[in-house]
Amino acid sequence: MTWTVTEVEGDLLDQPVEVIVNAWNRNFIPWWLLLPQGVSGAIKKRGGTEPFREVRRFGTLALGQAVVTGPGRLHYKAIIHVAGINAFWRASEYSVRESVRNAIALANEKGYRSLAFPLIGAHSGGLNEARSLAYILNELGKAEGDGEVRVVKFRPRII
Repeated sequence: MTWTVTEVEGDLLDQPVEVIVNAWNRNFIPWWLLLPQGVSGAIKKRGGTEPFREVRRFGTLALGQAVVTGPGRLHYKAIIHVAGINAFWRASEYSVRESVRNAIALANEKGYRSLAFPLIGAHSGGLNEARSLAYILNELGKAEGDGEVRVVKFRPRII
């Protein structure tokens, strides 16, 4: 079986899935020194700091490594954090592909059947959306599993 993959536009934190993926760093700078932006900033604002306190317990992450934490105040079962950027705050094809592979492996291991990915490495990681999306979709096309994956291109809500 392979995952059913859907591309959507919107906010990662509004997706109807069990688990969201957070594009994180390698965890070598204390979380409380960082000013989370993008997905991490939204998680901190809406879900609180507990997921970041939990992820810190894993220590320094290898590039592309994935770890799971609780969701804080968010309505998800968990958050999978991936080390999608290197020590210089840059993403690469390798970091994005490894992040996707390891997040999917962790989702399979934990039995999660629906998850949503942001465009790992896009924007603050230095990749453009098209390149990040291509790497993610290519890896998801090779991934084994049974469930739904939503790849979310962030677009702010228009009120």
